Amino acid sequence: MELSRKKESRFKGEIMKIAIPSMAPGGLESEISAHFGHSDVFTMVTIEDNKITSAELVPNPPHAQGGCMAPVMLLKENGADALIITGIGMRPMMGFQQVGIKVFSGIPGTIEFVVNEYLAGKLQPAGEDIVCGHSTQ
Repeated sequence: MELSRKKESRFKGEIMKIAIPSMAPGGLESEISAHFGHSDVFTMVTIEDNKITSAELVPNPPHAQGGCMAPVMLLKENGADALIITGIGMRPMMGFQQVGIKVFSGIPGTIEFVVNEYLAGKLQPAGEDIVCGHSTQ
């Protein structure tokens, strides 16, 4: 019988930023927003050596300013490497693919909880099942 070994961290020695659409006021204790396009704010979580080291807030621009691609470009400009969501429209989903930001399916909970689930390898890459039925969000 082989003993199971502790899984080596995927992020050892790496620094990355994860964006999460958040309910107001944002931050680690806020809840993940159920829909990317309607989030109050994005919480940008910095990960170093598989640990949360900081969190900053990036306001979500009004939907009319730049349409669906405005938040995609905003998060890219703020250094996001990954995005954790529970719902998103097809156009921004495709936009994240185009700019190289990896998108993961999230779960309900606080930002801190959701990020820790991601770090533990419990979140999967987002698929079409998470895309909303309308394309304007």
